[in-house]
Amino acid sequence: MTGELAGNAHEYITVEIYDQVYHLSGQDAEHIRELAARVDAKMRAVAAQGRTVDSLRVAVLAALNLADELSQAGSADPQQGHARAASLRVLLDEVLEDKSKTES
Repeated sequence: MTGELAGNAHEYITVEIYDQVYHLSGQDAEHIRELAARVDAKMRAVAAQGRTVDSLRVAVLAALNLADELSQAGSADPQQGHARAASLRVLLDEVLEDKSKTES
């Protein structure tokens, strides 16, 4: 991940997520860099599992994983949040598998 700053009140930050460059605007450049690094790491972890090479699908699966982490952190019942996220993953895998079969 890379980062550059320009401007004063509202800084522009250049980050790289999953080999794509994004120019983002925000007041807390370091926080934006940390978020981008976390998303990049999660996408690479998902891609390393070898289930898909399509970057959009990798992004969706990474988003589900991050949402699961967030729900577990804020949930009164982490087991329920984890079970819900697991069932969503299964459904998403089925949809992606079906789509993959129809595209072949």
